Amino acid sequence: MKKVLVIFAHPMLEKSLTQIKFIEGLKTMPHIFFHDLYQTYPDFDVDVEFEKELLLNHDVIVWQHPFYWYSSPPLLKQWIDLVLEHGWAYGKDGIYLKGKMIFNAITTGGPNFGYEETGFNKHTIRQFLAPFEQTAILCNMHYLPPFVMHGTHRASQDERIEFANSYKQLLTDLTVNKFYLHKLTSVKYLNELIPSSKNQTV
Repeated sequence: MKKVLVIFAHPMLEKSLTQIKFIEGLKTMPHIFFHDLYQTYPDFDVDVEFEKELLLNHDVIVWQHPFYWYSSPPLLKQWIDLVLEHGWAYGKDGIYLKGKMIFNAITTGGPNFGYEETGFNKHTIRQFLAPFEQTAILCNMHYLPPFVMHGTHRASQDERIEFANSYKQLLTDLTVNKFYLHKLTSVKYLNELIPSSKNQTV
């Protein structure tokens, strides 16, 4: 079975009804390690060697975070800057992440139709996530489409629960290697691989 590492970054979790629902139960799911960066490093003093060891011990990496100004909260960027070192994650001798799968799991208040080239944000979610994708490519990892919940500000409790359950099902399916790589990379959002998940919210 594949082991999944969820690297979670949210500086104000207590204010996020959606993210709270998403992480409920993750800590008890088999073969999934939930790693809260803001809880672990409130002073931003990232333990690089510990983080490298976590990465080495897992097959699938998830960057889970709210979509802050078309990117991530600052501690996740700090994590990337410090942990993915030249000569370890990339470069001539940077072979340690080669072949691992990685993707972003994000929540955003904006609706699905706002993240199109013809929408008010002028770009797709995948285009905004290009720095994460290129980081993964540089590290010889397989970058997958994101898992996205749109419209979080107007979502009902039932919708939050539905998306949370779909997310947990996706992680479970990844641990048992349910999907071939070409299937994982063929969709817009990983949500589409879970039949019960809605791809759009108002």
